[in-house]
Amino acid sequence: MTDITDSDAPATMLAAQLSESGSIGNLRIVELPMPAPPDGWVRLKVMAFGLNRSEYHSVHGLAEGMTFPRILGIEASGVIDLDPEGILEPGTQAVTMMGGMGRLFDGGYAQYVVVPRTQIITFHSSLPWEVIGSVPETLQTAYGTLTTGLDLQPGQSLLVRGGTSALGLATAALAADMGCRVYATSRREAGLELLRSRGATPLLDDGKVAPRLREAEPSGVHTVLELVGVPTLRDSLAATAVHGTVCFSGMLSDSWTIPNFYPMDWIPNGVRLTTYSGQAQDLPAEVLQRTLDRIESGDLDLLPIHSYPLADIAQAHEDMASGRHMGKLVGLP
Repeated sequence: MTDITDSDAPATMLAAQLSESGSIGNLRIVELPMPAPPDGWVRLKVMAFGLNRSEYHSVHGLAEGMTFPRILGIEASGVIDLDPEGILEPGTQAVTMMGGMGRLFDGGYAQYVVVPRTQIITFHSSLPWEVIGSVPETLQTAYGTLTTGLDLQPGQSLLVRGGTSALGLATAALAADMGCRVYATSRREAGLELLRSRGATPLLDDGKVAPRLREAEPSGVHTVLELVGVPTLRDSLAATAVHGTVCFSGMLSDSWTIPNFYPMDWIPNGVRLTTYSGQAQDLPAEVLQRTLDRIESGDLDLLPIHSYPLADIAQAHEDMASGRHMGKLVGLP
């Protein structure tokens, strides 16, 4: 196939670049040369990008394997700007995520991003870009957690620990859409009504949810999505039925390890403990398309969305760290 050049492309772009870890003050808007895709890679014109806890970890030195300076962002949504091999047409709507974005190579906090073609998922939608930008990585993790991590079946029960996070809200909405009984937690009273609006029975999280949950589900729930992390994991295990599953898919508390972990004391008889962390290839294109279609038709409401221009990326990170907003934060280059 004939190579395609980018002679009409701008010479530079704006991006949010982290000079070194340790402080949000090290994340600055800079003008950089337009990146060129090598063989097997494509360039995406970024229309929106989701903010994730992963980037918070990168800013504060909690991510491994990073080199600096680095453009952050583990996901992006936009249109194909350049595929040198001509496989993907310019203007094709696409999303990309993971695979080393924002850590091993420059990510989506930019006007353009260059990624391997293998981690591109195409779609078609007339939704606003801030809505589309809220979906990819959240949907990938929610879908993968429900299918691979938990093997949730229609009619079963699910507890979402950390329910007002973007991932928690999306997972609750998808599980309720499957006809499951969904319980979800929030540390704040203000989050309870939002959880209820996503089809979940809300529970105020004081660290000891299991006894109250078992009043509604005496045998325990079939599945638990653990997003808070180590501080609530033991209570989540105690809320789970025999042959039920707890899937560890998030660490909102930033507590990653369990000192002196004694499995036979922590894990009840017959309860399974799994994890999930996926890649772009783990989100089927038809699942992305179906989800966008259902959001557009009004049949599915995943997340409240809070958008920021690229220039306000530092404020967006401060809001993410403080938990000021419930739902998904989205950047608009």
